Amino acid sequence: MAVLTRRSFSIGLGAAAAATLPASGASAQGWPTRPITVICPWGAGGGTDATARIVAAVLEKELKQPVNVVNRTGGSGVVGHAAIATAQPDGYTIGIITVEISMLHWQGLTEFKPDSYLPLALMNEDPPGIQVNASSPYKTVKELADAIKAAPPGKLKASGTGQGGIWHLALVGWLTAMGLKPDHVAWVPLNGAAPAMQDLAAGGLDIVTCSVPEARAIIEAGKARSLAIMAPERNPAFKDVPTLKEAMGIDYTTGAWRGFAGPKNLPPDIAEA
Repeated sequence: MAVLTRRSFSIGLGAAAAATLPASGASAQGWPTRPITVICPWGAGGGTDATARIVAAVLEKELKQPVNVVNRTGGSGVVGHAAIATAQPDGYTIGIITVEISMLHWQGLTEFKPDSYLPLALMNEDPPGIQVNASSPYKTVKELADAIKAAPPGKLKASGTGQGGIWHLALVGWLTAMGLKPDHVAWVPLNGAAPAMQDLAAGGLDIVTCSVPEARAIIEAGKARSLAIMAPERNPAFKDVPTLKEAMGIDYTTGAWRGFAGPKNLPPDIAEA
């Protein structure tokens, strides 16, 4: 998706359509005959929410039925992911799952894990960026890193998602790569990148780690700046944002993925049509 990732928008939507839409003559008994719900485990306005709504709009046109995105937030993504896994396996409730589902069970937050779902389509992959308030004194990621090292543990505050989410782990990885403890910067759990960026703009946070596309609206409003991305190369859509390796010599990369999925026992005549 051009706005959300370096992947092609058309490829992403084509994958979703191919994976979820019964072709003419398929044996799904006329599915769908009523509206479809797409559960999003993260807050409105974030990258996952935006991905879900873009695809839902396209699916509505193809399916000739309403496709409604419902945000089920909370528990570092547990609430929404659980709702997808336990939905009635009739094809009328699916959802967008994220990389966190591969980690939440290790933290003891849920019994659900990747094999609790039937994957339908991988939509996109995003590396995290490091964002600061537009009025922050740190103009480069090196200046920010020096300030983090000089600050007492816990003085600076960051967010981007819930506790233990991918953007939290991205910060932890960066801190560790700098030789700091994982909690040197205090993490403030929030329901996604959108509320985190709003808090950053309001001055409640010092740092937000999330994808640059998720931060784009606040950046373009002149309320935040992106200092670097944790990727092997720059994002062509944000070519002025350097990689960590370019800016600091730290070869640390990570990223998030998002995909559509249904409950594990979704009937094959719907899932494979």
